[in-house]
Amino acid sequence: MKSAKTEEDLVAIRRHLHAHPELSLCEEETARFIEERLMDFGIDDVERIADTGVIAIVDGAEDGPTRAYRADIDALPIEEKSDVDYASKNPGVMHACGHDVHTTIGLGIARAVHRRRNELSGRIKFIFQPAEEASPEDEPVGAERLVQEGVLKSPDVEAIFALHCMPSLEVGKIGYTGGPVWASSELMEIEVEGKKAHGAYPHEGIDAVAVAAQIVVALQQVVSRTIDARQSCVVSVGCVEAGNSYNIIAERASMTGILRGLSQQAMERARQSIEQIVTHVARGFGATARVRFTPGARLVENDPSLESEAIQVIADRLGDTVVTPHLPQLGAEDFSAFSRRIAGCYLFLGIRNEARGITHALHTPQFDVDEDCIGIGVAAMTEVLIGV
Repeated sequence: MKSAKTEEDLVAIRRHLHAHPELSLCEEETARFIEERLMDFGIDDVERIADTGVIAIVDGAEDGPTRAYRADIDALPIEEKSDVDYASKNPGVMHACGHDVHTTIGLGIARAVHRRRNELSGRIKFIFQPAEEASPEDEPVGAERLVQEGVLKSPDVEAIFALHCMPSLEVGKIGYTGGPVWASSELMEIEVEGKKAHGAYPHEGIDAVAVAAQIVVALQQVVSRTIDARQSCVVSVGCVEAGNSYNIIAERASMTGILRGLSQQAMERARQSIEQIVTHVARGFGATARVRFTPGARLVENDPSLESEAIQVIADRLGDTVVTPHLPQLGAEDFSAFSRRIAGCYLFLGIRNEARGITHALHTPQFDVDEDCIGIGVAAMTEVLIGV
């Protein structure tokens, strides 16, 4: 049974986390705070993983499977633009993706499940994951690192759940997609090589800037003309760098961007089309070009039966009006490191309140949530973890 005091405690936790955000791989104070709260709740099976990750296990009264709940804990390199009294105290760092809310809800569920452990068969493993926002480089980070360090083992986890703040969804709602949730993502790097010349004599060179511009324009045809319109895919060039002087024809140009899609078929077709465009457009102007793709987060797709069970439990316990269909997102999420190995269910948490001006998108300096979402998230996922 939740109480006003419980709700107040959770809001206070969220505001503390929001005011003290830490970037990926730097979440030491956040991890310590999570450990202290878990201990305060009477949960003593708590340990570190991957430096700043925290795992806690709550055992039920009866034997049964091990299920997991994951909450990401890191913040973003964004300067907050807000006048709330719990605004970030760390310059240039902000919880602009709701991970403070996710962590608070994870703690709230852990406390609720611990209090109701006599109703639980099996055990729940709570995973407070660092570095969800980090980009993979030479070593695995975030969810993939946790998996490689054995977070799904000893005891073996059979199913895993998560929530994510969704600004397009009204507070009081839990959204589900019925399939793909977050897109597969790849970094796209393009290098163009031409020939340097004086700006007054462009005919003596091969202008890498002009070639890069043509490639950018041509890439707009990938989604509109080579991908099945019934499939979702995004090709975006976000950065173009070239040249070193206003009066010299640039010899080289580099571009970086993203490729994202909600199916492997769309990703493969887009990749082929991009390679053809980059190579042949450059060749048509006498230049050469190459493209390299670096895989990032993979597709997050819910296990159909697990999602169906979870939605039914929420509807039965909280009411039919709480759950609602929601479109999948072209954003990326490293939860795929878990859900491609075991059954996963990832749901969206409504945080929007237009009357209070809480409408800003994820990863923006004005992002905030209607804090009523915290109690709803805790109630919904506690029922799921105990009831599924």
